[in-house]
Order: sequence, then structure tokens, then C-alpha cells
Amino acid sequence: MSQPQGVVTYIGRAGRLGPVTGQLSQQESQARVLSGSIIMLLSTCLVSVVNFAFNVSMARLLGPAKFGHVTAAVTILMLASAITLAFQMVCAKFVARNDSLGQKVSVFHSLRGKAWAISLAVGVALFITQKPVAAYLHIPDHWVLAVLAIGIGVYVPLGVRRGAMQGTCLFGKLSANFIFEALVKLVIAVVLVTIGYGVLGAVGAISGSILGAYMFPRLGAEFHTRPQTALQPASFREGMQATVFFVGQVIINNIDILLVKHYFAPEPAGLYAAVALVGRVLYLASWSVVSAMFPISAAAKSREEDANVLVVPLLLVLAISIVFVIGASFFPAQIINTIFGGGFSESGSLLTLYAAATGLYALSVVLMTYEMSRRIANTGWLQLMFSGILVLAIAIFHHTLREVIVVQIVLMATMLLLVSFPFFRRYKQLLVPQETT
Repeated sequence: MSQPQGVVTYIGRAGRLGPVTGQLSQQESQARVLSGSIIMLLSTCLVSVVNFAFNVSMARLLGPAKFGHVTAAVTILMLASAITLAFQMVCAKFVARNDSLGQKVSVFHSLRGKAWAISLAVGVALFITQKPVAAYLHIPDHWVLAVLAIGIGVYVPLGVRRGAMQGTCLFGKLSANFIFEALVKLVIAVVLVTIGYGVLGAVGAISGSILGAYMFPRLGAEFHTRPQTALQPASFREGMQATVFFVGQVIINNIDILLVKHYFAPEPAGLYAAVALVGRVLYLASWSVVSAMFPISAAAKSREEDANVLVVPLLLVLAISIVFVIGASFFPAQIINTIFGGGFSESGSLLTLYAAATGLYALSVVLMTYEMSRRIANTGWLQLMFSGILVLAIAIFHHTLREVIVVQIVLMATMLLLVSFPFFRRYKQLLVPQETT
């Protein structure tokens, strides 16, 4: 029996939502993923440059010790980002999947209310525990964490707003939101630190940028209308799936740096941190492609769309990874010296290996997020299991920095192989012609 024709949404020239009957063709789906990927990729590059300028400015203005306090605060925010990103993914998925505008608005309002409750609870918890947490992290001024708690109190609802933009394919607005947050953080931090507020000023800029990003750019008037009951509401299982996915992602992306700092002396740990910072550029570029793919995949209704919407992002991430690895292998010293200076030149030999590990993980993320956009998937739990194995493996094999990275390459290659099985099985089924009655 043939598939029923559904109603999909499109983004007009004015950036407003409009209904279109019928399904997107394979070419239209791939073109939308490609254009969205380019927008997100360019904005990610700009955001990365601004964030890098923030880190360099704070390091030079504050010095190593005080900059370490700022880094500790940023790490706490990154841990909270697992919840924020989970809400963003769930919102994007169900805003894209529901057809009518009223249903999209209903999903947005429902998730926003839950996000405020969770975000305020986390912020209050950090505010109450600011003294013991500051003591554990060796931060002299515990009020730094109180200021950070203000930003965390708004951080999860910000994820819902971004999910609404992503789910309606408003990639221009979504990009502007990320850029605005990064610029506000940089400007306010430089001003406050320069006039003498130090670490408190830098962390205040972080919270201020989150507050600013929540307010700008504004969502369209459509999302301020009276919500209706959604036909496909966001479920607890969807939220749990996204949370598990991003917890695993946060651990895999950050735990190696913390473990290296624990097992190695300050100098080699600093060299590793420099390599990891460059490697993160590859992952951020890949994630921008995933961000463009996710809502389009979630909204896909036909078997042809479902089968082909993955092709463009997978090839893009593969191409980005190959170019990055080749560049790192030919010009490792030049890349490291240009960014960090001659004192970090010894880390150049590690850059190619780290880029390879990051590229393998990025390809896994494309497949995992594709599965999550279509259905409840177990790949998030698999990733969480591998994040635990990664901690154990580095704890055992850490005689050299190279060994730490090789451990990651082996585990990321294994995880890529395992997460590929569900995709290839489903893709094979999609290639089988439908029976008609």
C-alpha cells in the first residue's frame, strides 16, 4: 500500500513558517540538508574563533592560576549542557515531526515549562552548594559559582528555544543566536576583567551571554500563539534517550583531558590540552552538519526521504574529517605553533592521531543522531557504555600521551562499527520495494 501524503513545513524568504502539501523529493531533502549544513558550518567556524579569542584574552589578562578558575566554571557549565542539549534535541525532533503550527507551538510550550523547572532547580542547587564546590575546585571566591548559577538557571530553557529554531529549520536565526552569545561573552568579559573584576567578571560575562542569548533573536510570533494539543507529544522516553546521549557525549569529549591532568605532570598535560583544543574544532564542524540534518530527518515521511536524508551529512562529515586528518599529518608543527606558539611544538606529533580519533567519533555521532531522529534508539546507551570503558581504559593505559590517544582510536573505531549495524540493517530494508495491495 502506498504511503499517505503528509503536510510538511517550509521556510519562506521572510523566515516564516508555511504549510506545503506533499513530500520533499530526494533532491529537495538533500538540498535542504546541504544548505542548512553550510549555514551552521560557517557560523560554527565564527563561534569557534570568538570562543578562542575569549580563552586567549582571559588567559593573558588573568594569568594561569586565575584562568584555571574560569576554566573550572566553564567545565561546570559544560556538564549542565548535557541537559540543555537533550531538551534542544527533543524539541527540534517533535517540532519538526508535528505538521501543524499549533502542534509545534504546543510542543514548544510544554518543553519550555519543564525546562524552566529543571534549570532553576540546578541553578539553586549550585547556589546552595557554592562553598563546598568552590573548596573542592580550589576557587578562592565562592561567589564566582553563585554568579554562574544565574546563567545555569536560564541555560536549559535556552536549549528549548534553540530546539524550536532548529526544528523549523530557521538555521539563520539559530546561527545568529550562537554568534550573539559568543560575542557578548567576549566583549563583557574583556571589559569587566580590564576594569578589575577578575574571575568574577569573566564568569559574570558567561552568565550574561546566556541571558542575552535567551532574549535574542526573538522567536517568531507563531510561537507566542495559544498552544494546541500536539498529535505527537514529546515523551519521557524521548527525553531519557536524549539525556543519555548527551551525558555520554560530554564524558567522551572531556574526560580524557581531566584524566591526563590527573596522571601526567603539568607540562605534558598542557601539551595534550592544546592538541585536544585543536581536535575540538573538527568535532564542532561535524556537529554543525548534524544540527542541520536532525530536524529534516525527524520530519521525513517517505521511505525515500528516510533512506537518503543521511547521505549528504555523512559524506560531509567524512570529507571534513579526511581533510582535517590530512592537514594535521602534513602540517602538525605549523598548526600548533601558529595557534599556541613554539612552546607547544612537541605536541604536533600527536595532532594527527587525535584528529583521527575525533573523526571516528564524529561519524558515529552522525549515525546515532540519525537513529534518534527517527525512533527510540539504543545507540545512546551504547555510547554511554563506551564512555565508561574509555575512563577505565585510560586509567590502565596511560604510560605516554600517544598511548592515551591510541586507546581512544581503538574504542571510537569499535563504537563506529557497532552503531553502523542498525543503520545498514534499516537501510537494507528501505531498499526493498514496498508491496502494494
